[in-house]
Amino acid sequence: MAKATRQAYGEKLAELVAENPKIVVLDADLAGSTKSGEAKKVVPERFFDFGIAEADMIGHAAGFAASGYIPFASSFAMFASGRAWEQIRNSVAYPYLNVKICGSHAGITVGEDGVSHQAIEDIAIMRAIPSMKIYVPCDENETRAVLDQVINEFGPTYIRTGRAPVENVYDSEDIDVTKIHVLRSGNRAAVFACGFCVKSALDAADRLKAEGIDITVVDVCAIKPCDEEGILHILQDYDLIFTAEEHNIVGGLGGMIAELASEKCPKKIVRIGLADRFAESGSYKDLAKKYRLDGDGLYEQIKAAL
Repeated sequence: MAKATRQAYGEKLAELVAENPKIVVLDADLAGSTKSGEAKKVVPERFFDFGIAEADMIGHAAGFAASGYIPFASSFAMFASGRAWEQIRNSVAYPYLNVKICGSHAGITVGEDGVSHQAIEDIAIMRAIPSMKIYVPCDENETRAVLDQVINEFGPTYIRTGRAPVENVYDSEDIDVTKIHVLRSGNRAAVFACGFCVKSALDAADRLKAEGIDITVVDVCAIKPCDEEGILHILQDYDLIFTAEEHNIVGGLGGMIAELASEKCPKKIVRIGLADRFAESGSYKDLAKKYRLDGDGLYEQIKAAL
């Protein structure tokens, strides 16, 4: 089944808000797109639309959190992380408030909305904020598992979701999203992936296996704090490491893996993503293909490096 992670976010949020009277839902004139509007259908009295004013939304989210509520604030990733960054840093992270921020329509697969809406820096700038937790689910079930996790942990959190539908990687939402998960085992190399690139990595692994090349595919949902022990275990077992993400290779998943490796287990790491460049407007399938982030593109890049 193919479902966008933003849709899974909205559906799960609607379930949680019905169960927990402390949850409030905030949006910035994009509830239909971010799918936070699903919660509005359930409890309209705890849904607040701030219009095109993301900084104001985050300020109010901080106020709700300081008053004992659990706010979920949603907007496009470009605006939720970028336009409101100062408010997130100073009003949410510095006082360590329990605000959950969902950046929807992340990466280049937002498609025809174009470069102005393609957040390829959001993981990097949110990683740089002290105390910020970051989750990048790869499918519907992992998205639902992320919301189960964050509702039960305290602190500022960023959840990254996508616009385009993605096929399920997991069969159920019984997933520990704080840990890495080895989805495919091989002996030649390992690929750490997040978001929709997890499915791309699995598709690439299938093509490589047909040619007698076995690679390990690892899903990394928790970018910060990361599963350091699990990642180091993988790093120790392979001479060549790949990372794959729908993000600039600067500061994202690849940056996190490279930083950890440089300190504790030096390895050759090939970062696959947006090579410090902007993309362009187009359908999500065309963009994934052009920038070699689909299964075929990852297959070509991994095989060339091998």
